[in-house]
Amino acid sequence: MPKIKTHRGAAKRFSLTATGRVKRGKAYASHILTKKSRKRKRNLRKGLVLNKRDEARIKRLIPYL
Repeated sequence: MPKIKTHRGAAKRFSLTATGRVKRGKAYASHILTKKSRKRKRNLRKGLVLNKRDEARIKRLIPYL
């Protein structure tokens, strides 16, 4: 079997934790920040662990990370 190609768009957006869960960043943090409150922008900096239901789909896109 040939190797599976990594989906480069997904590789830039997701990473794996040591236990194998998928980490992601939050959306809405890149522009139009003036109308967002300081608290909201601060919370957008924090990453999240992906929901278990979506993990299998993303892991197929990033097989070697």
